[in-house]
Amino acid sequence: MNPTIAVRPALPGDVAAIAALLAEAITDDPVATWLVPDPSERQAVFHGRLAMEVDHAVEWGHVDVTLDLTAAAVWRHHPASNAALLAERHMNTFTGHALPRFRQLHHVIDRYRSDAPHHWLSWLYVTPHSRGQGIGSDLLAHHHRRIDQLTNPVDTVVTTEAARDFLRSHGYRPGLPLHLPNGPRLWPLTHNGHPSSARRTTPHTAGQSDT
Repeated sequence: MNPTIAVRPALPGDVAAIAALLAEAITDDPVATWLVPDPSERQAVFHGRLAMEVDHAVEWGHVDVTLDLTAAAVWRHHPASNAALLAERHMNTFTGHALPRFRQLHHVIDRYRSDAPHHWLSWLYVTPHSRGQGIGSDLLAHHHRRIDQLTNPVDTVVTTEAARDFLRSHGYRPGLPLHLPNGPRLWPLTHNGHPSSARRTTPHTAGQSDT
């Protein structure tokens, strides 16, 4: 890990800032655009959903951030023992008439996800002006050291080829693309929990929420 880049666990008071940061990631994201085509509506929908998801992950999973809150990685645990259930009805409070497409997304991802214990990378994002410093690599390495001790695999589904290639360079194995109905492709990946060498680059967006 780059000693000049400090990573810390997110606190409950960081939730709003992290949700706002991740909302940047969905501005031009192909899957987010497919889910909610109207840009202003897209921001409104995702701000609410992201705040709820990040709040849940801070309490029951892991959320790592840089000190200046310009980058974040959101991890969830499966199964989430003793965690309060983040029910679909809670998340759907914010979706409005986009609900059918969110349900299609959930269905496609749920068919891929394993029932075996694993960690799920929901989001990995570095704001544009902070890229090129290895921050995304450091956020991955920070959590990989944690889960390698537990031998837990990591699963994720990403929404761009750039994110897929970034994770592949860090030891993730891509699977066959997933297809949304009349929509863009998704790329599932798995990390086997063992350390691997990787080049230090920074993704545009790695990870798409599964909730």
